Amino acid sequence: MREMPPAWRLSKLIGPSFIILGVGLGTGELILWPYLVSNFGLNIAWVAVVGITLQFFLNMEIERYSLVTGESVFAGWVKKWGPAAAGWFIVSTIVPWIWPGIIASAATVAAAAVGAEYSKWWGIGMLVILGGIYSLGRIVYRTQELVQKVIILVGVPLVVGLAVWLAQWAGWVDLAMGVINVGKLPEGIPVATFLAALVYSGAGGNLNLAQSLYVKEKGYGMGKYSGHITNILARLPAGRQGREEEVKLTGEVFAQTPENISRYKTWWKRINLEHGIVFWATGVLTMLLLMLLAYSTVHGNPEVGTSIKFVLLEAKAMGGFGTVFLAVVAVMLFGTQFAVYGSNARMAAENLVLVNSSRFGVHSIGKYFYGFLWLQILAGIAVLGMGFIEPLALVITGAVLNAAAMCVYSILIIGLNMSLPVALRPSWWRVGIVGLASVLYGGFAAFTLWNI
Repeated sequence: MREMPPAWRLSKLIGPSFIILGVGLGTGELILWPYLVSNFGLNIAWVAVVGITLQFFLNMEIERYSLVTGESVFAGWVKKWGPAAAGWFIVSTIVPWIWPGIIASAATVAAAAVGAEYSKWWGIGMLVILGGIYSLGRIVYRTQELVQKVIILVGVPLVVGLAVWLAQWAGWVDLAMGVINVGKLPEGIPVATFLAALVYSGAGGNLNLAQSLYVKEKGYGMGKYSGHITNILARLPAGRQGREEEVKLTGEVFAQTPENISRYKTWWKRINLEHGIVFWATGVLTMLLLMLLAYSTVHGNPEVGTSIKFVLLEAKAMGGFGTVFLAVVAVMLFGTQFAVYGSNARMAAENLVLVNSSRFGVHSIGKYFYGFLWLQILAGIAVLGMGFIEPLALVITGAVLNAAAMCVYSILIIGLNMSLPVALRPSWWRVGIVGLASVLYGGFAAFTLWNI
């Protein structure tokens, strides 16, 4: 049995949480939450904090398994339930995100930023650029991490600055009251919309499971021995293009020695801190300030409607800073679609190998990644080419389906982690929080579907 590597310092750990935070920006932080606040006010702010807190604990259980074993939760589930589990995760990951609503929103905002009229070619061009960025980077994970770090480190400070500049004292007070008045909801808010807000306070759906892959590829704990997915172009005989790395999908629990368990505990404390700072704290700050911006600029405006138009109205209210705001929002939305497609392709590629490793060899996982990536891009181009733009209603419908998925895999991840050696299992209170999340996701999804 292998030894648990010594824990890294915190600064070296930072990375995976940027990707999953980037996934959440375009669904909840930039679109859904500001839209809800512009229509219903700040009384729902507490739901954002509750939602992202539940996802924090869920994500940490996903990270725990990969930290301890060096394999993804998908590999663990296939060991328990067989290849059918992998087949399910391919379908449930790719299909819900084929519709390119996020990139369509990014294209709409980008066109407005330069004073142009939106056309399908804006979205199509962005999808091609997205694929090109992935195809130029040698290590897929490093490409994803770098892109998200740049976007978030530029975008979040701008949001903070605009909120401080535009918000009145009364707005800050209303925001604070909205956070602490847990359980209070504005009259008339649809249950499905409330559910969407809860689910998209963070990533949502199967996208949370990608955290298992990213902490493994970053090299957390036993992930040190798993390898990276490289660009298929890196395998050509050009010396400067690098070499192919061996990728391992299955791992093992480290030897249960006092030293290894001590190292594990240090890892666990530090990765909780990393995820708490990057995902939870930054996510809460971004969501709340974007809500405050929407409240300060467009709340009560009858032109808000049910589309991305509220972002354009926000920019109009900002005067000279409106163009900068639109540009940053467009880039952040692009980054979200970038993270979503990359995460989906990575999960689908691994699960394809897990379905039948003799037919789909792990040595070709890079090819499968790019195959699934470009499948999504081409499907998105086809949808945009036909003139479709995703309405907000589809985002909410998707949230109901994603809530049902989260209800199921919340239970599955606890079952997986409770099969670990006793010293490595989650505490009873963490099990309780993830169990509560499962009940909430499943209960709200069932209630919403029942009342359709």
